[in-house]
Amino acid sequence: MAPRASWKGHLRLSLVSCPVKLFPATSASERISFNQLHKDTHNRINMKPVDPELGLVERSDLVRGYEYEAKQYIIIEDSDLEAVRIESSHTMNIEAFVDEDEVDVIYQDAPYYLAPDGAMAEETFAVLRDAMAASGKLAIARLVMTSRERIVTIGARETGMFVCTLRNPNEVRSTAEYFGNIPVGKPDKEMLELAGKLIEQKVKPFDPKDYEDRYEAALMSMIREKLKGHKPIIASAPERGNVINLMDALKASLGEAKPAAKSKAKEPAPVKETAAKVSLKAAVAASKAAAAKPAAKKKA
Repeated sequence: MAPRASWKGHLRLSLVSCPVKLFPATSASERISFNQLHKDTHNRINMKPVDPELGLVERSDLVRGYEYEAKQYIIIEDSDLEAVRIESSHTMNIEAFVDEDEVDVIYQDAPYYLAPDGAMAEETFAVLRDAMAASGKLAIARLVMTSRERIVTIGARETGMFVCTLRNPNEVRSTAEYFGNIPVGKPDKEMLELAGKLIEQKVKPFDPKDYEDRYEAALMSMIREKLKGHKPIIASAPERGNVINLMDALKASLGEAKPAAKSKAKEPAPVKETAAKVSLKAAVAASKAAAAKPAAKKKA
């Protein structure tokens, strides 16, 4: 099934524009999720709309409301929302270009992919993409998603573009209330040098594949064991040595850390299949097959 676009409209730079479509760059479908069940029947609990006066109501009777005072609401119709549509509802109008390092990571929110919408848009899209790639800049634009205008960055990525929504400045808390009581002072020079050496020993190219979600893998492993009828094994916490002082800890860490190898690259070892990569459907099928074996023997 082709991915569903989150937004469709036009990307515009001055008088140049082309139709585009926006897709989420991430997916949560592979994450393990749990459902709420009744503790005795194990039936899944359904969340139904309940009015405090009328009791259970139909979803078709629900309307949208804004609480302007405590327990006081004004009804907002679809036509009301249509009336406040602005240019960015259907157009990503590029307002400026900035260096990538100017966009503080704390403002970055959700990533998306941007693609041309139709063959007629491909040439214009390619011109804008390649021009941005050559400039090394990020575009700043506005976009309305889920009834809210978002500031976004746009950049070239492979044959398409990537878009990242940015948080509004009033959503980002000031550091003052968190860092205000941290004393300002210069740490010991020798300890700084040791910490710097430790950092140097840990430097390596970043590859997201090196950082598997170990908690997700452990969850899947536990689920598979329970499906087999086994009692989950509780992993013991790793032992930690007593740290006498920071200087000793830094020196001990330098002894444990190994610098990255500078020899010729070796062929990567085959990646072991992790429990997280095994689908739950496969685990269920395996447990059913295992349960069916004794029954087959009795018939024989």
